[in-house]
Amino acid sequence: MRIKYLLLLGFLLFCSAIILMVTDSAKAGSYNGTDIALAILHDPSTLISSYYEDSDPTNQFRQRAILDSLGILSPTDGDTFAMLSTGIAGATPVTTNSEDPGSEEGTWFGPHSPGPRGPFDHAKLILNLTVPEGMHNVSFDLQFFSMEYPDFVGTIYNDKVNVTVISPSKGIGYYQFDVNSGDFVMKSRDIPGTGFDLFAVRWSWWYRKWVPTSPSGVDTVTTTPYWSDDAGAGALITRVFPVSPNENITIIFQIWDAGDNIFDSAVFIDNVRFSGYGYPDVKAVKTWQDVNGDTLQPGDRIKYTITLSNIGNVSLPDNPGYEFEDPIPDNTTFVPGSIYCSSGTCTYLSDENKIVWSGSIPKESSVLITYQVEVYSNLTETSIISNQGTMYWDKDEDGTNEATELTDDPSIDDGIDQDGDGETWDDDPTIAVVLLENLSELSEDFSDDTPGAGASQDFYGFDWFDTSFSDDQGYFGVAGGYYYSTPNSFKVQMRSNMSKQYWNYSFGWLSSEPNVSYWEVYFACGNNSEESDLILSFKDSEGNEIARLKFDYENTGSDLPNNFAPCLYYMNRDEQWVKISTDYQNGYLYNGWYKLRIETNGTKLDYILYRNDNITDRKTDYYLEVELSGLSKVEWYSTKNPVVCPMFFFDEHKIGFS
Repeated sequence: MRIKYLLLLGFLLFCSAIILMVTDSAKAGSYNGTDIALAILHDPSTLISSYYEDSDPTNQFRQRAILDSLGILSPTDGDTFAMLSTGIAGATPVTTNSEDPGSEEGTWFGPHSPGPRGPFDHAKLILNLTVPEGMHNVSFDLQFFSMEYPDFVGTIYNDKVNVTVISPSKGIGYYQFDVNSGDFVMKSRDIPGTGFDLFAVRWSWWYRKWVPTSPSGVDTVTTTPYWSDDAGAGALITRVFPVSPNENITIIFQIWDAGDNIFDSAVFIDNVRFSGYGYPDVKAVKTWQDVNGDTLQPGDRIKYTITLSNIGNVSLPDNPGYEFEDPIPDNTTFVPGSIYCSSGTCTYLSDENKIVWSGSIPKESSVLITYQVEVYSNLTETSIISNQGTMYWDKDEDGTNEATELTDDPSIDDGIDQDGDGETWDDDPTIAVVLLENLSELSEDFSDDTPGAGASQDFYGFDWFDTSFSDDQGYFGVAGGYYYSTPNSFKVQMRSNMSKQYWNYSFGWLSSEPNVSYWEVYFACGNNSEESDLILSFKDSEGNEIARLKFDYENTGSDLPNNFAPCLYYMNRDEQWVKISTDYQNGYLYNGWYKLRIETNGTKLDYILYRNDNITDRKTDYYLEVELSGLSKVEWYSTKNPVVCPMFFFDEHKIGFS
């Protein structure tokens, strides 16, 4: 037993030496990494401690990002996932200075060519976790993206992702992911919006434009799709390691440059969780994109991308019958010659109008299948394009495919647990919406929401708006009886001891996320007897602040109980509050209904206030951080704690698109 312990200790020291060798001279900044840990843990209560470092010399830790979406990427558990990168995480595109077209050299923090011993650009996350009672496995989801593919496969320029799992009872587990891994099956064309959807181009003086070229060597690249794929990705995979109940384990996620510090790579991490003995062995994911771009229209083509992953430790055999079937959805026709699979045999069966695939999948490996359909050109109304494939697999190794796994679209969560596994995101069909005209506006008037609850609004079955709800220390939710144009409105009554509340927006069900061009709402407020405030922070999906508003109650000099009246302000780039006035004295918002509209004005924002449908004030100023087009949520809170908390009512809320 003592010898075994000493061997384990020696191996741990050896692994630590390797980790230190990779990061030793990079002068990395570090912090406790709790935000990243909480973004990827299924059960935050298992976290003991965490640690993060990277080679970004500014200590802004730009090599990590916490996101709720990025192109085709969505969380596989909860609302967020993490990206670690050798360059700037989440940058779109991952070219030098994010130019398009631009150099694929990307971003480097250490020397451009540091030599064989580094220092190399790197990012590292360490999680120290406690294993719950009855749990015998720990697993996590990964997806690796790299600009090293395809031109540097098999060379020393081969960026790495390493995961080390240290269990006192089970020893050390180790997994390495690079462009030579079996799961590396996706090309640039398969990963739109990730920053790695890049294609090699050269400038043609003859044609006076950029034209595609071979991806070998260091190129200029663009996100405009061509045949010249100059990046790629592995499939979304899950890895499982044995642990024992009630012990403390360590998981180390690392990504680093190899050979030089250029050609960025990144890794998606999510869904770190514990499970018992019965862990599923397959995962089937299916996503779609509009080949024509913009919103999906009649006559457009849809490209489906399916990854069938074997996450078990034994190969899945090619048994009699098909291993995968996918029916062609209604209102579409299959595009001849468009089907592709990375291994096995894939075919379109015209008599049954479906895609089928047969083949084996080695352990811890994946298969990529893509095909296209064309939407009927004669559709006369907005329509739903929906289908779901079925993977057939041999669960007990008896030579028969007796088990099934439905494809899921991780960007969709209908709130229904269809397969009884406790999750609502992992069993949804792949759905697209065909619009007969460009979507210009979405509206929520709260008329079909239930008073005493949160609000939500859908567009042909797709939720684009939902809110939190709270009646603790105040109120944030739907109310009846006080309204602008419908029987319900949204009531807000907040104090500083109340947690932040949210209006959330989701447009991922559209083929290309539309650009939000204005945010509009009617609201009512009135006087109060003491100081109070209400703050609205507009943010994008990465948490960057677009704009900030404040309703601030100011002393009017009148007698109680109406001696404080609300004024409306926005914050400018100099972090100064600028008043948006009504036509009342001092710009007060006395009792009544108003309309507020925030809209794009070139590279600036217009703040427009109405009373009785007449403009009382218009201010123009710069964005705080990012553009309104990426609006993802509005965060509501207060900094004061009045005894008498004023009430606000919001109604007729609209989102406009350019």
